[in-house]
Amino acid sequence: MQRKVNWLMVLFSLIGGAIGFILSEWFLHSYLDRMPRIFLMGIYFGIISLMIGIFCLLAEVISPKLNGASWRQRYTDVSWKLLVPATLVVMFIGGLAAEALYQLDFNGAKTVKDVVVVIDNSGSMQGTDPQNLRYQAVKNMVDSMDKDMRVGIVQFSDEASVALPLTVLNPASKQQVHQTMDTMVTTDGGTDFTLALNTAMQMIQEQNDDTRGTVVIMLSDGDSTLDSNTLQPFQQQGIAIHTIGLSLQNGVNPNLLPEIASQTGGQYYDVSQATDLPKTFQQIYDTLDKRTLVTERSEPFNSNLYYQILHVVLIMILGALLGVGLGLLFDNRFLARSFGIGGGVGGLLAGLLLEWGIGKTDWTDGVIRFLAIMILALVIALFTLVIPIGENNKRMIRRNDTPPPPTSSGSPRRRRGESARSFQR
Repeated sequence: MQRKVNWLMVLFSLIGGAIGFILSEWFLHSYLDRMPRIFLMGIYFGIISLMIGIFCLLAEVISPKLNGASWRQRYTDVSWKLLVPATLVVMFIGGLAAEALYQLDFNGAKTVKDVVVVIDNSGSMQGTDPQNLRYQAVKNMVDSMDKDMRVGIVQFSDEASVALPLTVLNPASKQQVHQTMDTMVTTDGGTDFTLALNTAMQMIQEQNDDTRGTVVIMLSDGDSTLDSNTLQPFQQQGIAIHTIGLSLQNGVNPNLLPEIASQTGGQYYDVSQATDLPKTFQQIYDTLDKRTLVTERSEPFNSNLYYQILHVVLIMILGALLGVGLGLLFDNRFLARSFGIGGGVGGLLAGLLLEWGIGKTDWTDGVIRFLAIMILALVIALFTLVIPIGENNKRMIRRNDTPPPPTSSGSPRRRRGESARSFQR
């Protein structure tokens, strides 16, 4: 048992991690909205594990510093046969299970199933949205929503009314949404945020239950007063309000819509022209509860301490599983122990990095994922300097190599009738 390192494996592990990152990123961006997230994460981590495994195995075949020359002579073919089961299959199952656990609703957080759109139809919208592109933006978003979700619509100016109560989406009801939006008209009235949000909350309280998470999307181009207790029921029920400010003019309080979003856990979107509304509405929907282990976690889950800890712990477990799989690849229990502990340490660091860094921009999210994979690959390959290992020689003595048992005197037995001289000869 000794502490040693294969520097070629360290280099190759990083190369494998980089290639795995490229392939897994392509897969993530291609299938994020087209595949169940638990299968997506299983394949994502399986790809990374397979690439790291291939290059670690190549490094040890070229320079068998950890397993010894006898391993390369006798058991390389066994390791190639174990490659896919020990890396891709093991991490696919691990990633699938981890993501399934990550998708469960704990600690009062609820998956978003209801979306309430609160849309401004006051007189000022005739100037900021003369083509009524906000209506088309809502229709486009509804067309892309999952069939088990519900949508409700509130229109407001200096008055407010429910244009569409919370309705389960299917092909027929989506057509109903289109008809509702087509009948809307811009009024000559003013803007009343308090009345609009109170009407939305009344509809939610009448139709919602404790099993469905709710989010509000509020669009306006104007200014208003807001009663101090208007946001309290949204805060108590964990309902985030995402606000969109359209072409806010001079004299309009620029802080009110951002403040509404901030106090309820939502996001504020500043839109300078109405042609950007369809993209903005779709962007909001795409971030509603789209959490995975390697992408942004939306509210109410993002600020939930339980999910923050769970995220790091699950990545740490996956890192340990990756290390154990690499040890199984070489059929070496000492390497499995060293790589497994190293994977746990690397997974802890990678999990903290992902939890801290994900959610800024798409570009920085990719950089964070790359650094997390590199940390994991590096720590696993270097951890044999911390946890001593030995060559696994349990299969090195074959049955035909076993020497004959000695006689009582310690000399080899001779056959009946054979002289001692001839035997010695």
